[in-house]
Amino acid sequence: MNILFIHQSFPGQFVHLAANLAKNGAHKVVALSMYTNPVPEGVILRPYQALRAHSERQHPLLKDPEAKIMRAEACAAAAIQLRNEGFEPELVIAHPGWGESLFIKDVFPKARLAVYCEFHYAAEGRDVGFDPEEPPLRFDQRCALRMRNMANLLSLEAADLAFAPTEWQRSTYPAPFRERIAVIHDGIDLDRLAYRKDAILRIAKGDGLDECVLRPGDEVLTYVARNLEPVRGFHMLMRVLPEVLRQRPEAHVVIVGGDRVSYGRGPEDGGSWKNVLLKEVGADLDLARVHFVGNVSESVYLDLLSISKVHAYWTTPFVLSWSFMEAALAGVPVVASDTPPVREFAQTFGTQLVDFFDRDGFARGIVKRLAVPRDLRKPRKLGRFSVVHCVAKQKKYLGIAD
Repeated sequence: MNILFIHQSFPGQFVHLAANLAKNGAHKVVALSMYTNPVPEGVILRPYQALRAHSERQHPLLKDPEAKIMRAEACAAAAIQLRNEGFEPELVIAHPGWGESLFIKDVFPKARLAVYCEFHYAAEGRDVGFDPEEPPLRFDQRCALRMRNMANLLSLEAADLAFAPTEWQRSTYPAPFRERIAVIHDGIDLDRLAYRKDAILRIAKGDGLDECVLRPGDEVLTYVARNLEPVRGFHMLMRVLPEVLRQRPEAHVVIVGGDRVSYGRGPEDGGSWKNVLLKEVGADLDLARVHFVGNVSESVYLDLLSISKVHAYWTTPFVLSWSFMEAALAGVPVVASDTPPVREFAQTFGTQLVDFFDRDGFARGIVKRLAVPRDLRKPRKLGRFSVVHCVAKQKKYLGIAD
C-alpha cells in the first residue's frame, strides 16, 4: 500500500505507526513536513515551504486562517509533485491542526483521508478560561480562538476516518463530529522506560557551587514540560516548592523545560515565566537544590525517570503530556492536577489527584512521597498502552493489512 503522512513537524504523534509501516516491505511510506526532523527508517521525507509571504494588510481575524491556508497550499503543491512523480497514496494520515490537510482530497480524491484529532479550542474551561490568574479574553480574542478551529473542522468534513488518542481529547470536539472519531492511543514504548539502576544526573552549578550529582534513591522531585508556562502549571509548581524544600531539607528539584511559550500567553514584560516566578518566590527557595536543566536529551530524560522519587504534573484541561504517562508507566509515583485529561488515567496509573490550585495539597502529597524511606517504584506493565497494541489497533481501524 502507498501511504502518505502529513504532519507539520513529522513524525510527531505518528512516530510509532510510521516506523511500523515503513519496516514492512509491502508498504511505501512517504511523509510531507515543514521540518526535517529525524524520521523512522524507511520513511521518505519530503519537506515543503510556504509559496508566498504573509499579507501585509489583512483583517486581524484572518491572520491564523491565512497561515493555515498558506501551509495547505504549500503541502498541496508538494503532494502534486509527488503525484507527478507517480506516487498515488491509497491512504493519507494527517494532523490537520496547522492546515496542511485542507486541500489533500483535491490532490488525491481517490485516497482515504484519516485525520488525527488532537484538540478543539473553546473560549471557556479548557486551556483558556480555566485559570483565574489569566485575564479574560477580549471579544476579538474569543473570535480569533473560534477561527483557530477552522482547519480542524474543514479537514474533518473532508475526512473518511478520524481518531483521537484519549477520550477527553475526543470529547472536546462538537457533538456532530465527535461520533465519527475513534479513540486509539499513540502508544508508549514501555521497554524504553525500563529502570536504570546506574542512572546518574550531573548538574553543573555556577556561582562557586559544587557540581550536583543525583542518583536513584536520592530525594528528587521532577517536573517536565516542553516549556515552563502556566498551561502546564509551572506557576503552581514554583509556589509549592518553598514548603516542600522547607520540610525536606535533603530534597532536590529537577525542572525540565524551555523558557519559551508553547501554549497560551507570555508574560506581560515579554520575558520568561521562569524569571517571573523566580522574582515572586525565588527569595524563599534554596536555589542550590532547584535545578533548571532546560530541554534535555532522550538519554538524560530516561535517566531522570529512574532517579525521580516523585513526579509532579499539572495541566489545565488541555492535551495530556507524554511525560505524565511515561513517568506513571515507569513506576514513578505521580502527584497530578485533578483535571479531566489526567482524571481519565488516574485510577489506572495510581496517580494521586490534587485540585490544580491547591498548593497545600500538592505540597503534602509530594512531601509524603519524598519521605518514604524505600523506593515505591512499581513499573506498570499495561499492555494496552504499548506500541505493539496501539499500533495494531490503529492499523485495524485504518484498514492496513500486515
